[in-house]
Amino acid sequence: MNRRELTRLLGAGVLSTAIGPRFAWAAAAAPEVSITMDDFNFRNAPDEATATKRNDAILAAFRDHAIKAAIFVCGNNVDTAFGQRLLKRWNDAGHIICNHTWSHRNYANSDFAAYSADFLRCDAMIKAYPQSRRLFRFPYLKEGDTAEHRDRMRAFLAEHQYKNGAVTIDASDWYIDDRINKRLGLDPTADTRGFRDYYLAHIKDRSTFYDDVSRRALGRSAKHTLLVHHNVLNGRYLADVLDQYKRMGWKLVNAEDAYTDPVFNEQPTVLPAGDSLVLALAIQSGKMQRPRWPSEDGDYEAPAMDRLGL
Repeated sequence: MNRRELTRLLGAGVLSTAIGPRFAWAAAAAPEVSITMDDFNFRNAPDEATATKRNDAILAAFRDHAIKAAIFVCGNNVDTAFGQRLLKRWNDAGHIICNHTWSHRNYANSDFAAYSADFLRCDAMIKAYPQSRRLFRFPYLKEGDTAEHRDRMRAFLAEHQYKNGAVTIDASDWYIDDRINKRLGLDPTADTRGFRDYYLAHIKDRSTFYDDVSRRALGRSAKHTLLVHHNVLNGRYLADVLDQYKRMGWKLVNAEDAYTDPVFNEQPTVLPAGDSLVLALAIQSGKMQRPRWPSEDGDYEAPAMDRLGL
């Protein structure tokens, strides 16, 4: 039933006022999405001015859309006075600052002792910021290939009063960023609008897919957390991504608010552990099979980008 028909039926008294508001709420409901950004990596910038410009552009996109993000920081990327100054801008703008290990280790391939020490080193740095939160994101979204390895880290996070900063919408912006950087390396003045268009189509496709997965797994649309990265691509086109969500009818929400959704208390048992939380829950419930492994990867994007000359 569309909104016009609903209004007609309410006005004609066909639907009671008791039933009507519930129909109106359902008709008006829209998916909600927050932005979570990994790595805080500006070390590939040629100079501090370029890194600052990129950082400012990302922050401006959030400011112009009146939302607060979550930045999952690798401590090694900001272990300089300059890096700390850039991160302070996020803190001062009200975005939450979260742990992404010190050196971006892959837990699936790591010794627990070394990995947990890497986690604590990052924690010691970021907890000085008032906007720091006890949210941790596994690099590469890899949470362990065995139940023993997975559960040891889960117990460690609980001991340190951390929650998993899980992702519901996974994507491969990092791969598109790699390709745009190669193009700009060959020609700094290159027209990159094709990369923008491809990126927007990719985010729209992945968002629609994972929202459908959420509805299968939960019977509803989760308060989504989109994973993207602090990189050249988002310095140029994050604002376009946010504009596209509005055109899609999605509601942009603050990351800290998104993490209040009860789904983020879930701890799926599927192995290997990680990737999209809602996908893991859908697989665990038997409502869908794992569509591919890994769920997102540059290999899936390469053929289409090759065809487009990107």
